[in-house]
Amino acid sequence: MQHDFPREVRDAIQFSIDHESAWDRNADGKFGVHLNDPPPWNRLLGPVHDRGPVSGAVAVDGRLLAQWGEPDRPDLTFSVAKTYLALLAGVAHDRGLLPDPDEPVRARVPGIGFDDEHNAPVTWTHLLQQTSEWQGTCFGLSDQADHYRAVTFGEPPDGKKGELRPLRTPGTYWEYNDVRINQLSLALLHLFERSLPEVFREAIMRPAGASENWQWVGYDNAWIDIGGKRVQSVPGGSHWGGGMSVSANDQLKVAQMLLDDGVVQGRRVLSSEWIAHMRTPCPLAPFYGSLVWLNTGRRMFASVPESSYFGVGAGSSFMWIEPERKIALIVRWLDSQFAGAFFGRMLRAVDAVCAR
Repeated sequence: MQHDFPREVRDAIQFSIDHESAWDRNADGKFGVHLNDPPPWNRLLGPVHDRGPVSGAVAVDGRLLAQWGEPDRPDLTFSVAKTYLALLAGVAHDRGLLPDPDEPVRARVPGIGFDDEHNAPVTWTHLLQQTSEWQGTCFGLSDQADHYRAVTFGEPPDGKKGELRPLRTPGTYWEYNDVRINQLSLALLHLFERSLPEVFREAIMRPAGASENWQWVGYDNAWIDIGGKRVQSVPGGSHWGGGMSVSANDQLKVAQMLLDDGVVQGRRVLSSEWIAHMRTPCPLAPFYGSLVWLNTGRRMFASVPESSYFGVGAGSSFMWIEPERKIALIVRWLDSQFAGAFFGRMLRAVDAVCAR
């Protein structure tokens, strides 16, 4: 860790380092979400790799305040990749490919699992807000795999993980379900008719000023034919392997773009309208927007303002965007039970530095 930061910032950083994730650094050890799944879903379908130490980067009002650990090391982000899918949906919206998020998915991408009676009403908004109740199998994984799933910042489930749950009408029940997110990713792939990592590189990462040292890969069996090309569909996380591997510094560029309402150096990357849509609370789960976590009522973290919103990945990885204080922060491999305390410490540190 560097030591030329203001004392308050240094203390906050040390707090994160002192509360590292309990996951092994070796991916062959206690590492991953699939370990908690009942058979047959407790196995990897795509690649994973070893992780680094607690790492991060924080910027205030567009200026880098501090970085620590190995901020240039690409590491798996797990479900922060969900937020990246929301950005891709925004790119589709801004390009006119997805003009109405409340339109049923089957209207633009028929024939990929949204045509039967139960799934026909599923809209893009349902998928983005995790209220779709989509039923089916995506690349060998049944939606049942994540029935009754417990997640750190969600509501407690009513049953045991992986037990078959009676489905509700799409749009009437909130459930954090990675299979349905994979189905959203597949739908976006068909909508763009291009590899999503290619679109993400072209539309988000390069305009944001990120490096090329990242990759977003899918499961070994997640290849389809699009426009005469063999293309891999990518997951919105690394639950069963694969996913987005990217550095904290590159993630910070994306967070800064969102903090600046979609603009980077005078160039609009994503519409203000779409970012506002992402931050609109889901009526069934006001702590959630469109694949971002919200601090509505300061329910998620009492230590930071209600305006804060987050991308969150298992392990744990956090992207924190705080519009009131103009803070963009990435922290990787922080034990999630200490996240609120860390963010509160960093907020106070930023306030102290800005007051000088």
